Amino acid sequence: MNLNKPLVLMTHELPEDWVGELLEDYHVIKGINEERGLDSSLIKYLDKAEGILCLLDDPIPAEHLERAPKLKVVSNMAVGVDNIDLAACSRLGIAVGHTPGVLTEGTADLTVALLLAVCRRLPTASEDARQGRWTNWDPTGWLGVDLKNSIVGIIGLGKIGSAVGERLAAFGAQIIFTNRSPLPEKEKKLNATQVGLDELLRTSDFICLHVPLTEKTANLINEQAFRKMKSSAILINAARGSIVDTTALTRALKEGHIRAAGLDVTEPEPLPPSHPLYKLDNCLITPHIGSATFQIRQTMAKIALENLSAGIKGTHLPYCANPEIYT
Repeated sequence: MNLNKPLVLMTHELPEDWVGELLEDYHVIKGINEERGLDSSLIKYLDKAEGILCLLDDPIPAEHLERAPKLKVVSNMAVGVDNIDLAACSRLGIAVGHTPGVLTEGTADLTVALLLAVCRRLPTASEDARQGRWTNWDPTGWLGVDLKNSIVGIIGLGKIGSAVGERLAAFGAQIIFTNRSPLPEKEKKLNATQVGLDELLRTSDFICLHVPLTEKTANLINEQAFRKMKSSAILINAARGSIVDTTALTRALKEGHIRAAGLDVTEPEPLPPSHPLYKLDNCLITPHIGSATFQIRQTMAKIALENLSAGIKGTHLPYCANPEIYT
């Protein structure tokens, strides 16, 4: 180990062309890619580490942080930081970096892709064609639903929710939303209508989730929420899996309380292959790929590395999730 360089623990390896020269000033120890969080090969170096570079599903609990007296920064290559004990970091004076703003367009694109794929039953139609069940033109075969003139309810009209609204309004959908605050002035071009959550659940043909995961939003879409929805409603979740009660969702899809669902996030994550949701032809699941474009992932890596460097140098992080440590 080069003791002349600050020690950085990196939970997973990143492509060399994403990293470039940004880690040359540090002694980096990399974890095992197949494991989540700090594996045993990294934990033993916590007492010497000055920085941690982790991914969105790497748990960084207080017990690890308290074993790292030299730790200055935890840089998360993600927008959310619910995998990190943020309160413990703030208590210990450890800066937490994240990568906000870079996912807006990519996640909005994926949300619309999921919605269109589900409402037009593309996975089922494609599999039927592959399996030889496409034998002739059937006037009632693979019927989907129209997006034009539908009501799209967006729960959480922040940057991503607004980008989704802009895209779906172009299809001729009416946009309604529920939010903690009134519609920002710059977003009024959407001509969206703010309503209460109950009204949104009752009236929406499509429901898109774009709220952060907090104590108030955990299991927000539960058994009671599904009972309020139209039986023809389609739910799209590209936010966080824990916002939806997975058991209640499975029951709602099986019993026809809603028409279908498209999920880029699940609870738990990853969802085990044996989970009953995979057996339902009215549920499309993708493996958390909202940010999965070359451009977005490279930008996320660059920001995460810049946060890491700033934290080790003792300067303000460009994107800090717990700025209170500076006051």
